[in-house]
Amino acid sequence: MKVLAFAGSSSRNSINKQLVEFARAQFKEEETKILDLNDYEMPIFSIDKEKSAGIPQLAFDFSAEIEACDLLLISLAEHNGAYSAAFKNIFDWLSRIPGKTVFQNKAIFLMATSPGPRGGSSVLEIAKNRFPFNGGKVVESFSLPSFEETFHAKKGISNPTLLEEFSQKIEKIKQDFKQEL
Repeated sequence: MKVLAFAGSSSRNSINKQLVEFARAQFKEEETKILDLNDYEMPIFSIDKEKSAGIPQLAFDFSAEIEACDLLLISLAEHNGAYSAAFKNIFDWLSRIPGKTVFQNKAIFLMATSPGPRGGSSVLEIAKNRFPFNGGKVVESFSLPSFEETFHAKKGISNPTLLEEFSQKIEKIKQDFKQEL
């Protein structure tokens, strides 16, 4: 199984990147890769830019990374209750690639975290409802509230109850993939 991970944030110190890296580390036996949205910075999507310059090569490159994987680990940053501008821009460009859906029918473990007690739950709900329309199969989701209190940089999720929930979801995903093989 090939696992592709990324945080829906352009912040160099993204808490969602820390969470998705922790999730990625749980797939020790699988081939994994992590992407940084900063490596895929493109002009802000507009139909006029698409008509004049076409779809940026970086959108095709990001899409190829999705195509090459079996499972996506995505942890979305919540900006004003929705996606970050960096993620939304990539999402918009990917949606314009002819003959492909954004997530190409890949399984997705969808996550979010925030410093507050809701753990990015607004953006998580938006994505859980939206991604299936763009070829995403959200197989599990996880919200980590109060990041500073529930996550340790070296140990990962430090709240035992949340760690147990997270671990069960990871194990279910692994088992589901083993059954498909």
